[in-house]
Amino acid sequence: MQPKFGDGFIKMNDAEKTPGMETVKYQVPDDIGRIRLDKLIGQNPELKLSRSRLQKLIEAGLVTVDGISAEHNHTLTGGEQITIQIPPQPISELTPEAIPLDIVFEDEHLLVVNKPSGMVTHPGAGNFTGTLVHALLHHAQSLSRASGFDRPGIVHRLDKHTSGLIVVAKTDRVHHALQEQLRERKIKRTYHALVCGHMKEDRGTIDLPIGRSLRDRKKMTVTNHNSREAVTDYILLDRYELYDLLEIQLQTGRTHQIRVHLSHLGHPVFGDPDYGGRTKWHRGVVSAARQTAKQTLKLLDRQALHAKRLEFTHPITDQPVRFDSDLPADFQSVLDLLDEQERS
Repeated sequence: MQPKFGDGFIKMNDAEKTPGMETVKYQVPDDIGRIRLDKLIGQNPELKLSRSRLQKLIEAGLVTVDGISAEHNHTLTGGEQITIQIPPQPISELTPEAIPLDIVFEDEHLLVVNKPSGMVTHPGAGNFTGTLVHALLHHAQSLSRASGFDRPGIVHRLDKHTSGLIVVAKTDRVHHALQEQLRERKIKRTYHALVCGHMKEDRGTIDLPIGRSLRDRKKMTVTNHNSREAVTDYILLDRYELYDLLEIQLQTGRTHQIRVHLSHLGHPVFGDPDYGGRTKWHRGVVSAARQTAKQTLKLLDRQALHAKRLEFTHPITDQPVRFDSDLPADFQSVLDLLDEQERS
């Protein structure tokens, strides 16, 4: 039987969360069989979404399956909940916003931005204003469109609460060249992370595949089920009573890769509420060190992860370039407190 997008179709006004946004939810029947997400949605005449309009919504993260942004070719098997958020105007009509940017480097081809914690990289479900993209549109006269009209200039991304360096392309030519360097692992991305507990080795490589968690679809996990290769290198920089400060380099760039790998080893990134680096790990801290843990957690309300360095070959000049950024004040305040306590 040909699956159809009809039974169980529910429309609701989600104006309190996103003014003017229409939210459509659909429970996929258990016996629907296997069908691509975009094909199923496209069969519903009530939505009146053109193929290109639907593609833009999917690319912007406005179509989710069980709460997770999905690709257009995601295969449904039955029982999932689809949520579609439809803006009152095409999502590609983004409005530039005069948001200050910390620009580390800029020329006519690209720019390198030091993204603060709390800023989302590009528009998506629940984030339609205040993103790095909105700020870039106000700052730059031109940005690449290689990642779609809703992600102008964006070559790679950082999690909302991860601070640090991002390279942005102004032309499609530069964008494609940078993406090729990423695929060939020629862009060197170096992070600093404070992790809970002590690593067994002072340096090492974590080579474990990462995929979507079956228990919590909003999270990633180390798994062999529908996973992709993920490789993380680390070096110990400093050791404190409860924590290790690591320098980390990504060979691959999977979603939440550093946070997932370190959590899997039992050393979650300090302050990370999603992967056990906040309340969960600190429950086991011995009473003598509990005060230190409480003090440090009060200083940082996010994961202690910062994209500190970027190195790549400039696509136009063909010259190697390197950019560094200081640790943000909240991250540095934690290290200062730990240093002070080590000396006392």
